[in-house]
Amino acid sequence: MKLRIDEVHGHGNAQQERVLLTVLEDTDLKNFIVADTTYTADGQSISNKFRHTKWFQPWPVKKGDRVALWTKHGTDATSLHDGVRWHQFYWNSGAAIWNDAGDGAILFQLADWRTTRVR
Repeated sequence: MKLRIDEVHGHGNAQQERVLLTVLEDTDLKNFIVADTTYTADGQSISNKFRHTKWFQPWPVKKGDRVALWTKHGTDATSLHDGVRWHQFYWNSGAAIWNDAGDGAILFQLADWRTTRVR
């Protein structure tokens, strides 16, 4: 995988909540989806209940870059902080996404996909 989830920071507070990722290899974010999920009742397995997903737009990133996916409203941008290039993305939600104990963040790397429009 070319990205790694490092942590969900500030969970439960929509204004501070963000998923922090590290870019492990040069790639384009268009190949990645972040989703929130819960765990099954036994706490051992990930459930199939995906409540929120973020499919990143086409956005090239380089090894060593960092990505912050914020829950709050904002405008996607790239900036440099202490020599590290940060790519900031926003879910534009007014409520916390990771607001329950046991919520989990899942990162999907897409190799191929197709869509069909319902008519």
